[in-house]
Amino acid sequence: MNPKFLILYLIAGTVALILVIYQAVTTYSDLNTGRIVLNLIISVFFYYLAYKTYHEKKDKELM
Repeated sequence: MNPKFLILYLIAGTVALILVIYQAVTTYSDLNTGRIVLNLIISVFFYYLAYKTYHEKKDKELM
C-alpha cells in the first residue's frame, strides 16, 4: 500500500466514526442498528487500511 494514503485513511475513518456517533445521538429513540453497524464496519475498515499502510512503511524503513 502507498504510505501517502495514511492521512486520508485516518481522516475517512474518523469522519465515519463521527457520523456513527452523530447518528446514534440524533436518532436515539428510533435507533437503526443495521445502519450503525454498517457505518462502524466502514470506519473499522478505514482504520485497518491506515494501520496496514503505517505498518508497511515501518517495515520498509528497517530493511
